[in-house]
Amino acid sequence: MKDELKRFFLDLFFPKFCFGCQKQETYLCQDCESVLEISDIHKKLKTEQLSDLYFALEYKKPLIKNLIQQFRYPPLVKDLSKPLSYLIINHFRLIEKDKNEFKDFITIPVPLHIKRLKWRGFNQAEEIAKHISSFFEIPLISDVLVKNKKTLLQTELPEDKRRKNLLGVFDCQNQEKIKNKNILLIDDIYTTGTTTKECARVLKSSGAKEIIAIVIARAVPKEDYFS
Repeated sequence: MKDELKRFFLDLFFPKFCFGCQKQETYLCQDCESVLEISDIHKKLKTEQLSDLYFALEYKKPLIKNLIQQFRYPPLVKDLSKPLSYLIINHFRLIEKDKNEFKDFITIPVPLHIKRLKWRGFNQAEEIAKHISSFFEIPLISDVLVKNKKTLLQTELPEDKRRKNLLGVFDCQNQEKIKNKNILLIDDIYTTGTTTKECARVLKSSGAKEIIAIVIARAVPKEDYFS
C-alpha cells in the first residue's frame, strides 16, 4: 500500500513522457520502440572468457543513446530499467530463443563501486538483471561479484587504457554460490568488452563454468562517450 501511494504521487507530480515523442504515461512508447530496430538475428561472439554475447540493438540511434544516458547519468531515471530490459527480452523473442536453454543459469549483474552506488542510488546493471532473471525464471545473485576499487569511468577513456583501468578491481565473495554454475552476466552497454571480460575472468577463476554476457546495446569505441 505504501509503495502504491508513493507511485501515485510520483506519477501525479512527475508524469512520465516518452523520451522519443513526448507522449505521456510512458518513457518509451510502442511507436518509438519500433524505430529502434531491435535485432532479429544473433551472431555468436566467443572470447577467451565469454561463451557468447547477446545485445538488443546497436548503440547508434540518438533515442537509445538518450535513454541509456538518462538511466546512467542525472536525472538517473531508475524506472527506465523496465523499457530498456524489455528491449533485450523482445530481442530474445525475435530470435525465438528457447527460455529453457538458460534454465541451469543464474544471473549476475556487473557491480558498481560502493561510492558510485551511493551516488547513483541503484546499480543499473542489477535493475536490468531483475527483469532478465524474471523473464528466464532463474535466480539473481548480486552478492558475489564486487568492485573493490574506485576507477575512472570506462566511457571517459580511450580503448587502449580501458583494460588497465579495470585490472584487479573486481573480486568474488560467497564463491560457493557460483561454483560450477553457468552465468548470465548482465550490463547495459558492451563496447570493447573490457568490463564484461574482466568480470568473467574473475568469476571463472572463482569456480564458475560457462559465462554469457547480455546487454542492451553494443557500441563502438568513442560512441559510448557521454555528451
